[in-house]
Amino acid sequence: MSVVSLLGVNVLNNPAKFGDSYEFEITFECLEQLQKDLEWKLTYVGSATSDEHDQELDSLLVGPIPVGVNKFIFEADPPDTKRIPDAEILGVTVILLTCAYDGREFVRVGYYVNNEYDSDELNADPPAKPLLDRVRRNVLAEKPRVTRFAIKWDSEESAPAEFPPEQPEADLVADGEEYGAEEAEDEEEEEEAAERAGEANGAAEGDDEAMAGVEGVAPAEEEDDEGSEDLEGESSGSEAEEEEEEEGEGEGEADDGMEVDEPEKAANGTKVAVSDAVMSH
Repeated sequence: MSVVSLLGVNVLNNPAKFGDSYEFEITFECLEQLQKDLEWKLTYVGSATSDEHDQELDSLLVGPIPVGVNKFIFEADPPDTKRIPDAEILGVTVILLTCAYDGREFVRVGYYVNNEYDSDELNADPPAKPLLDRVRRNVLAEKPRVTRFAIKWDSEESAPAEFPPEQPEADLVADGEEYGAEEAEDEEEEEEAAERAGEANGAAEGDDEAMAGVEGVAPAEEEDDEGSEDLEGESSGSEAEEEEEEEGEGEGEADDGMEVDEPEKAANGTKVAVSDAVMSH
């Protein structure tokens, strides 16, 4: 938890000429009595490609700090144009407002700054050598970038954790027992799955063999059917013979007592032959 919280920053003289001072109204809150002062700084970024051209415009020590909400005006000098490349004066750059306690930075506010000429003609056709008295700056105060850092204040309890918290429960288990435990479990699961798959395949093969045995029995049934057809054929033949014998006997009896029409006898013989063919099929 931060002892000092930044509540707001107002840029007072904006827009302004490039050579005018920077003025900020800073409001912050202090939650407990501090033993040392707060150090505020304003840095001008002179080049986007190198930090060699950065300039610390001003710094201010504020203290002692009373508990509660505090407000003050921070004024800083403009940057030294001699330390800025001519090609970097115009265009967009950055200023950084920072605050530190006991040499430890805990808050940083960054603003974009647009430097351009005060006339459209110069902006459309800028001279090779910048005209500094015609350059104006505009701080984009509506879009600050605020970054906060956890630091140690006066008490040791306020210091942020530099190392992960101790885990005594984790130290009770030997590293050798944990190392590769997940891999071993995965291997066991794979082996069990392979065994189950093998058992399933074996059961399927047994079912196929049983089905094959059932299919092998089917031809025997067909043979039985064929044998039954032969038996039926034989029985039909024997029945036909018995009928012929009876008819012969009848004919002999008819010869004794009455006349028999021969064509009708032939018709009876034809009917017997058709019935034999149906039985055989």
